[in-house]
Amino acid sequence: MLKAFTRYILAATLFMTACKKDEAAHEPGVPMSLSGFIPATGGHGTSILINGSNFSNDTSEVEVTINGKKLAIVGSNMNQIMAVVPKRCGSGKVIVKIAGKEVLSEGTFNYIFSRTVTTFAGNGTAGYANGKGEDAMFNFNGTDWHRGGGIAIDKAGNVYVTDVGNYCIRKIDPSGMVTTFAGTNVQGDADGTGQQARFSLLYGLAIDKDDNIYTADPGSWKIKKVTPQGVVTTWHTASSDPWHVGVNKLTNEVFFSCTGSGGVYRIPAQGTQETVATGISYPAGLGFDSKGNLFVVSSGNQVVYKFEKNTWAKSIFAGTENVAGYANGPATTAKFSNAWGLAVDGEDNLLVAGNGTWNGVDNADQSIRFIDGKTGAVSTYAGSSTYGYMNALNESASFRGPLAVATDDKGISYVIDKNNNRIRKIVSE
Repeated sequence: MLKAFTRYILAATLFMTACKKDEAAHEPGVPMSLSGFIPATGGHGTSILINGSNFSNDTSEVEVTINGKKLAIVGSNMNQIMAVVPKRCGSGKVIVKIAGKEVLSEGTFNYIFSRTVTTFAGNGTAGYANGKGEDAMFNFNGTDWHRGGGIAIDKAGNVYVTDVGNYCIRKIDPSGMVTTFAGTNVQGDADGTGQQARFSLLYGLAIDKDDNIYTADPGSWKIKKVTPQGVVTTWHTASSDPWHVGVNKLTNEVFFSCTGSGGVYRIPAQGTQETVATGISYPAGLGFDSKGNLFVVSSGNQVVYKFEKNTWAKSIFAGTENVAGYANGPATTAKFSNAWGLAVDGEDNLLVAGNGTWNGVDNADQSIRFIDGKTGAVSTYAGSSTYGYMNALNESASFRGPLAVATDDKGISYVIDKNNNRIRKIVSE
């Protein structure tokens, strides 16, 4: 390893020297080649040295991409290019483009993500207090069977969570300041504005493209709508107890799942309901990709189902049906253990909150899992099978009953960590 690194440094040094001396230009009529690159693995900020022929000493002519992401060009000559890997690049072939020509590497650059887990808000004690960061208090596990798994992010970066034990929706701004957005810590069932509204048992939460919030309240069997101004109205009274809710932002239609009935339902217009699927064991988190396909976590069937847009034809997207476990790998062999929350990122990858057991304690999965949106391959995003509380990188971090997850397009995710009574933040770079 040391010898390989030494060769890389030497090659880079010679390359930079050659850049200063080489005045040759790319020849339009001559083929271009890419013979290899080093190193083959790295994270953001990694400088890779690309070897080949008929490149260019003019860096403005050179474009290098991996996984569709542009690399910053440090320097180039006829036979070598030095480029820097950007944040959240992902793995893929190295592609060089010059003067309309394109060549790609035989090998794959393997990108290593760094996922940093910190505490965003909450101090670990079940209670009710507004404030910044760890001065705030949530009540996610004051009643141990509560499974309020609602979390979403608006366009301004504010995070909204269903604080089930306090019967309200809390708002956390990007600085970590927690306020009460709708409802208060008094149980009930009433429409109204802000803290005049009342909720019975707040579980699911989702947000539409206009920043309206929808909540699933199995205590009242209602789906409530909350405007950005905090005005709460009843949007739909369900035929069974709704636990989770999702919004297809292509159409702004609301969907919900009912654990008791094992069904998933669509609300095409206020007050109406259509059946999408039945016979699912503990349907939980819902999410949509950019094409409008629906994904549903089945906590009881131990899989994530995919429902094709419009037809709602069902297939297993990831997991081993009816076999619980904690195993990463290809879609067909990976295993989940009572998974619960679901989020879809801007590249149609899925994040799954791993623990929907009644008390969040005795479960093989205490992590956030990542499902590749193209292949269904499953890996661990943050956390592991270890139950605990640790802010750290990747699998060294730990959770106590991760119930729900939301993610934005900048690589930032938020997790309801039930038994830690905290909102955790994950920055992926």
